[in-house]
Amino acid sequence: MTVCEMTQRIERETLSPHASLSEESRGRRVPAPEDGIRTPYARDRDRILHCKSFRRLKHKTQVFLSPQGDHYRTRLTHTLEVSQIARTIARGLRLNEDLTEAIALGHDLGHTPFGHAGERTLNELAPFGYKHYLQSVRVVERLEKEGRGLNLTFETKNGIACHTRGKDACTLEGRVVRFADKIAYINHDIEDAITAGILEENELPYDCVAVLGRGKNPRITTMVRSLLENSGEDIRMGPEVYRAFDALHRFMYQVVYTNSAAKKEEGKACELVALLYGHLVKHPEKMPDFYRQIARDEGAERAAVDYISGMTDGYAVTAFERIFVPRSWRLEDSL
Repeated sequence: MTVCEMTQRIERETLSPHASLSEESRGRRVPAPEDGIRTPYARDRDRILHCKSFRRLKHKTQVFLSPQGDHYRTRLTHTLEVSQIARTIARGLRLNEDLTEAIALGHDLGHTPFGHAGERTLNELAPFGYKHYLQSVRVVERLEKEGRGLNLTFETKNGIACHTRGKDACTLEGRVVRFADKIAYINHDIEDAITAGILEENELPYDCVAVLGRGKNPRITTMVRSLLENSGEDIRMGPEVYRAFDALHRFMYQVVYTNSAAKKEEGKACELVALLYGHLVKHPEKMPDFYRQIARDEGAERAAVDYISGMTDGYAVTAFERIFVPRSWRLEDSL
């Protein structure tokens, strides 16, 4: 019996009847031989962890654009926090941790530079719209590894596609990640907002604090415990905790996510993305070879969206400067 087969036997014997067994996966788009060590979902996790798009997340905005400080979240640290919370929930419910972690690590691979500001801009400009969760699937199916993609299992891709809104994922593991994403960002955004000086802990709604607790750790513990106590054939919080969570979410939108101090640079970011998009659609030859081929196969709009959405914040600024900002004249330029 191989290591993989032993792991799958343990899954059968120990996981919940509602868990996704790796041996029952609907498989990959391109069939691939197993390696005898890792289950299909563990291989998905590893493929995501080692891909270029995952590494670029460390230089993509979460909420605060280019914050001056070492402790603000980036898209990468957010992803890791989502993964940790999701695995804790999955373990408590005896679901498949490998699948849960794979979905969590891959859920934001398609996020634009400059956070949701970049996403809104591309959604307004691209004729086919733009949703980061769908782009995340395109990254793992089409864009990674120079067009070969990561060839992930159906269940991992479905969880990534359904992690934000719309219909629920077909697995409980995918539904866990949807909750973990919300739990992570609402709590770390509070912490970052306090660090930035635009919010104080005592300004949080009293009714929410009374139910969820004061401080990041107590709030996360309350939400996770509520999910563990109320989930079964589906993933759900208890009514009281969910109402408090929902109210806290609305408060954050009013006070932080639309705060002028936190968002003062968003207009510039949106204009930068819009100008890049317009230029690249008109001049697809300015893109790298891989994206020029996408332009030939699927159109310049599609190629521009793929190229821009994969940029880090810094790369986008550099690309903008290279295209639109005049260089200082030097003698050797005229030779």
